[in-house]
Amino acid sequence: MESSESEESADGQPEKVITSKRASGSSAAIWWQALFVFVLSVVCYMNAAECDLVFDDISAVRDNKDLRPASPLKNLLFNDFWGTPMSKENSHKSYRPFTVLTFRWNYAFEEANPYGYHVVNIVLHAVNSVVILKLYRLFLTSRGAFVSALLFALHPIHTEAVTGVVGRAELLSTFFSVLLFLLYAGTSLTRWRRTATLPALLGLALFSKEQGITVVAICLAYEIFCEQQMDVKECLLTLKDIFREKPKTSPAVAKTVKRMSVLFVASILLMLWRMKIMSGQLPVFTPFDNPASTSTFPARQLTYLYLLPLNVYLLLFPNALLCDYTMGTIPLVESMSDVRNVATLAFVVLTGCLLWKVVTCRNVADRCVLVMSGAWTVFPFLPASNLFFPVGFVVAERVLYMPSIGFCLLMGYGYQSVMRCVTTQKHERVARYFFNFTVLICLIAFGTRTYVRNKDWISEDTLFRAGLKVTQKNAKVFNNIGHVLEKTKSFDEALKFFTSATKVQPDDIGAWNNVGRTLSTLNRTIEAELAWRRAKDLLPQPKPGQPYRARIAPAHLNVFLNLANIMAKNATRLEEADQIYRQAISMRGDYVEAWINRGDVLLKMNRTEEALRVYQRAAEIDPTNPDIFYNMAIVYTELGQSGKALEFFNKALKIKPDHQLALLNSAVLMTEAKQPSFHNEAEQRLQSVLKSDGDANANAYFQMGLLMMDRNDPERAEEYFVRTIELRKDHKSALFNVALLRNQKDLPEEALHFLRSLLRYYPDHVKGWILVGDICINRLKDYPEAEKAYREVLAVEPENFQAFHNLCVTLIEQDKLGEADQCMLDLADLMQNDPNYLATHWRTIYDRLHKRKLAAENGAVPLFK
Repeated sequence: MESSESEESADGQPEKVITSKRASGSSAAIWWQALFVFVLSVVCYMNAAECDLVFDDISAVRDNKDLRPASPLKNLLFNDFWGTPMSKENSHKSYRPFTVLTFRWNYAFEEANPYGYHVVNIVLHAVNSVVILKLYRLFLTSRGAFVSALLFALHPIHTEAVTGVVGRAELLSTFFSVLLFLLYAGTSLTRWRRTATLPALLGLALFSKEQGITVVAICLAYEIFCEQQMDVKECLLTLKDIFREKPKTSPAVAKTVKRMSVLFVASILLMLWRMKIMSGQLPVFTPFDNPASTSTFPARQLTYLYLLPLNVYLLLFPNALLCDYTMGTIPLVESMSDVRNVATLAFVVLTGCLLWKVVTCRNVADRCVLVMSGAWTVFPFLPASNLFFPVGFVVAERVLYMPSIGFCLLMGYGYQSVMRCVTTQKHERVARYFFNFTVLICLIAFGTRTYVRNKDWISEDTLFRAGLKVTQKNAKVFNNIGHVLEKTKSFDEALKFFTSATKVQPDDIGAWNNVGRTLSTLNRTIEAELAWRRAKDLLPQPKPGQPYRARIAPAHLNVFLNLANIMAKNATRLEEADQIYRQAISMRGDYVEAWINRGDVLLKMNRTEEALRVYQRAAEIDPTNPDIFYNMAIVYTELGQSGKALEFFNKALKIKPDHQLALLNSAVLMTEAKQPSFHNEAEQRLQSVLKSDGDANANAYFQMGLLMMDRNDPERAEEYFVRTIELRKDHKSALFNVALLRNQKDLPEEALHFLRSLLRYYPDHVKGWILVGDICINRLKDYPEAEKAYREVLAVEPENFQAFHNLCVTLIEQDKLGEADQCMLDLADLMQNDPNYLATHWRTIYDRLHKRKLAAENGAVPLFK
């Protein structure tokens, strides 16, 4: 709506007449403004394309299984933003299937390459800036709308929403909400178009991010104050009429209900679906995510009130920006004497002044602008305000993306109001130039700050270290830097930051958990256990005579797993570890990880049947967890029930077709079955493993080699064995098999090369030494080396018949006849229970040895061969 002046009647009172005139300006000027806003938005954020996936992007993109082509598309309708089923307690309940769908499209082109994700976000923000310019032109002059759109495009508060990939939820929700509003405010909407288009846009806005539903309230405010041109007094009278015993419906109310009915019905249906998907559960957050939510009166109320002016401050002075405001970043306002209450009071006074302005404003157009500024600011912010339910953050910059529409609209209204005032001054040209120059400086400052802030998002390290410059009261920032250092194997440095986190927030369970994990990695197990016990002590403690049950954030339950896992490494503490797992299960009967780990411990304790029952219980709790069926398959493998094991491997693969361990081990079972009917399937599974992580999976290459041996294809078998050795130079079986194949190809020197490598890693490898001896005797006629090989075998296995027999032969060939004679006698003692061998092979060799001794005594040519 244009801020056109209302006409005055003969008695001097303004009439409620408002024209539907839009911001004036030529079509060419409008297009130039839109193009300028678009290009400036892209330029301001162009360096964001260089950023990596950081912070929440990791969970939303890289680790989100719903983005993978193998994941059924329908999962998007039942899983949260991070790929966790909405029905699970550890779900954040953030339901944004359309946003995840756009991530999936990105993944189809570039998988987890961050460049494409950032480019889409930048373009979305530029498009939003243009459509918001169109929105502003409904209420402001051409110049006022242009300034407001530029402010929105350049505002530094938007860096988290645009540069952070997860901010796409805000970008999409805002786009569909603004588009819905523009269509609703248009006068050319036909009945069928409103019926079909508006609910569809509302669904897209809601399924992009939850706050999209608030556009219905914004449309209602527009309908009442702008379309029907009511003032506050008329609204109150209309409400009074509605609640009368015999309400009289005015034409204005009837028209509003008629226009809004489609949106009301659609919003109710969409919210019913949303609640159904949530299964009546709210997300579980820790006190550290939002400390005020677990505080008591008056700290809770005073802190929530203080957060309102703090958000306004971030919109006005977006200099010290932070990616995470949780934990101790914003200390609780615990008493009325806290100086920060002055800010709250100032906010209340300012808000009251604006409301009074709306109530007393007699200019319909001005009142409309003020109402819509408030509507676009307040309604989208309500879901994050903690007024209806606690949220998992204190302040989040990205949630201010849509509310900033109203803020920038108010700033544009202020700009055009000032310009209207200076045109009445004597030196109007100087005043206008000065004011425009001031506005230009502010816009340049905002754009520069945005460009610089984008660089903080280059990597997780730069992002969190930038956060450390803003606050050192947030333990989570220290923890996140520690996690970054962990990824680079800088465990000593990571430990320093995790320890700093425990000092900043001594009751932070996650920080103590991180300290314990890092100490365990550094093999400081005693200190690690102490850290985990400290973390466990911070959990709700059991009450005497009552079962140990408590509502705990799922992430904190990992303390039990870590503590039990370190105990399970010691065979003497398996019972103690089992007790810890049982304690975790008693607290959360559906804690699947505890069931699985307990099954592993029971296997170590040789309680196989009980372990199998534990896995079966875990499968009942979570039948979609492939690891459970994989573990059951391993149990059946150890029990020698290969058929049953293969059945459960197949169940795991049905849930997760790319489960690498299930693919590999099932292929091993198929290969060991020696059934040609299994060969093709085994090869396909092994090829899947090699395609996924062949560069790291030597066992898969080795199994392919064995499969080729079964298929009588020694050439391909040798290729796979050699590839195995390239990945694992000490792979025992691959080294031996390559040597065996090279020997069969009459390449004894090459065979010996691989055997020497094998025996360097495994000096007690009996078959390797025997093969060395056989090559030296039969291929190279190197009897001293053969003798050495067979003696190495006998040092490990003194009664190895084959080595004993061949040793005797090598002694004879070297004319060590005395040693050979004793060797033959010792061999006879060894084989005294095999009369057939003594009567044939042994007797033949010994007779020849005797003849050779006689020939040697007479100086004759040796006869033995």
